[in-house]
Amino acid sequence: MLTLGVLVSGSGTNLQSIIDSIEGGSLDARIAVVLSDNPRAYALERAKKHGIKTCVITKKEFPKREDYDRKAVEVLKDCGVELVVLAGFMRILSPVFIREFPWRIMNIHPSLLPAFPGLDVHRKVIEWGARFSGCTVHFVDEGVDTGPIIIQAVVPVRDDDTPETLRQRILQEEHRIYPEAIRLFSEGRLTVEGRRVRIKDGRFCEGVLINPTVRDE
Repeated sequence: MLTLGVLVSGSGTNLQSIIDSIEGGSLDARIAVVLSDNPRAYALERAKKHGIKTCVITKKEFPKREDYDRKAVEVLKDCGVELVVLAGFMRILSPVFIREFPWRIMNIHPSLLPAFPGLDVHRKVIEWGARFSGCTVHFVDEGVDTGPIIIQAVVPVRDDDTPETLRQRILQEEHRIYPEAIRLFSEGRLTVEGRRVRIKDGRFCEGVLINPTVRDE
């Protein structure tokens, strides 16, 4: 059984999807601790409802990023965490943190990386006129949204989309692919080779997506 530490800052819907997958039996893992930089994050309430340990470390306590990360690493290691899962954690991790968990930190980003890294993604997608967007689970490296890609889901962008409608459709896919990425890790099926993640016995989709659709000849 894989031991997880989940880092959160907000509402925690991806945390909930992981909890549901564990309790539903599709993910052989346990969440040892949910750690937040925000004492008012609703994700903490989600964790408590399921009897999961929580920990709050605020920026006020550790204003220097490296000191904050050292404390977070200490908490995670004391809980025996094997995989760190970022689920809406609104802090950039320093090398101090990342080097303690090499290729054992996952993040989910609401775009098809490497396109549209950073913040305010859905507005940028619409402004650029992209026909597709989606979400990406990736391993975390020392860049921002630059780590090797594990799994992606694609969502078409509609002409009448707003950032909020697009966010909601993509969020549904986040809830599907994040537990799956963790499951692949727990089964020992992920190998990082340079910039690529190889998936042992992976099933890959075939075919082509076109948006807007092409008229049949």
